[in-house]
Amino acid sequence: MPSDSAEKPMHCLVTGATGYIGGRLVPELLKAGHQVRCMARSPEKLRDYPWAGEVEVVRGDVTDAVSVASAMADIDVAYYLVHALTTGADFEETDRKSATVFADAARERGVGRIVYLGGLTPPDVPERELSPHLRSRAEVGRILLDSGVPTTALRAAVIIGSGSASFEMLRYLTERLPVMVTPSWVSTRIQPIAVRDVLRYLVGSALMPAEVSRTFDIGGPDIITYRDMMQRYAEIAALPPRLILPVPMLTPRLSSHWIGLVTPVPRSIARPLAESLRYEVVCREHDIAQYVPDGAGQPFTFEKALRLALQRVREAQVTTRWSSASVPGVPSDPLPTDPDWAGGSLYEDVRELDVDASPAALWKVIEGIGGEHGWYSFPLAWVVRGSLDRLVGGVGLRRGRRDTDRLRVGDSLDFWRVEEIQPGRLLRLRAEMRLPGLAWLEMHTEQDEHGRAHYRQRALFHPRGLLGHAYWWSVSPFHAIVFGGMARNIARAASSVPSAAEAPAALPR
Repeated sequence: MPSDSAEKPMHCLVTGATGYIGGRLVPELLKAGHQVRCMARSPEKLRDYPWAGEVEVVRGDVTDAVSVASAMADIDVAYYLVHALTTGADFEETDRKSATVFADAARERGVGRIVYLGGLTPPDVPERELSPHLRSRAEVGRILLDSGVPTTALRAAVIIGSGSASFEMLRYLTERLPVMVTPSWVSTRIQPIAVRDVLRYLVGSALMPAEVSRTFDIGGPDIITYRDMMQRYAEIAALPPRLILPVPMLTPRLSSHWIGLVTPVPRSIARPLAESLRYEVVCREHDIAQYVPDGAGQPFTFEKALRLALQRVREAQVTTRWSSASVPGVPSDPLPTDPDWAGGSLYEDVRELDVDASPAALWKVIEGIGGEHGWYSFPLAWVVRGSLDRLVGGVGLRRGRRDTDRLRVGDSLDFWRVEEIQPGRLLRLRAEMRLPGLAWLEMHTEQDEHGRAHYRQRALFHPRGLLGHAYWWSVSPFHAIVFGGMARNIARAASSVPSAAEAPAALPR
């Protein structure tokens, strides 16, 4: 039964707030009347979220016991929504350490409940035979349940929602391949769940009675194969039926290369997704409804979840994406701002142009860069660079944008991430491609004495070792084509922006 304290507001800690689920959970908790504290390794990434002014943000890392204990002070409910997926061969050990630190801190700080979102596992497969990803998710749940703190461990299979990795994988495979040679896992039964139902269960779990501490399987009403999911997507998206030919010898490793080639999801994320789909993942119970009752039409059917996700994509209302969280393993160092920086070489390519347009028109072009709008220079060079990045396991160029017109700090933008944005003035991107060093791209809007725009573009590279220096000098001959062309084309595009779009100078956010 639901808790007697169903109306009591809680003080909630959310880890992973910059991620896909965490970024959507925070506003739902606020809507339910709870106080929210977000713990993030880089709090500045939450600065531009629409709810940022309504929450407390603290700096912390789940592997650091001191910062976690500090973040747990006066917390009633602690949400564990982080994982070390793709951080390297030892990611299971990182997950184990993080969960242990979190569990110990929750117990010592007297937290009333831990809520965790993990993966649904098949009952007839020994844990040692599961994929490393599923095995680690199961172990994390066990560590939290053994903490002595009442714990709700939700277990979901495929989550369907605009911007989720599972949805993007399904979407791109179906839309781009009318005929598919697929792995045998397309015939495996799955119980997908809408992201809205996941959020509803996460919010409702905060108010469970103290005596409840267990796992709950969560899923939608449909049990279908991945082949059926693709055919239903094609039908809803008004595409012809897809011809799907399963091939048993396509291993998860080969599948991940195939998925990485066709979809924006990089191989590092595609592989654990593919490995998870090898197993039949169907809910064995729906006990969650005893504590978080389902309303009429809940949980959503697979078809309704798909329609809602597609509608969000078409209306450019995707609040978070699978790429919202930083890609593990890529450089995250901030741009050195000291003009006399002593950290080694820092190469620059600077371009400046006067623009026959207002600063607002120039800013509109700058903030709209990337994704469908492209990069305003030698498209083939960007495509080749993105393809090379994907070949070595990088994110490539196909992550696109969360929003077609607006950016915020922390957004992924093709193979860049927004490190800083000052509306109407500055956009700074940090490279997340595989490089022998650190790279940034800055675009500035300035205004001359006549009120017209001046454009300043700066590409920076901090090389790592001899290979880094060799890389810079090998590509520098092409900078005039790539970066020079970009500056000229951005200026040209700004001059053709309709005058109605030219006010005000600093666009509202």
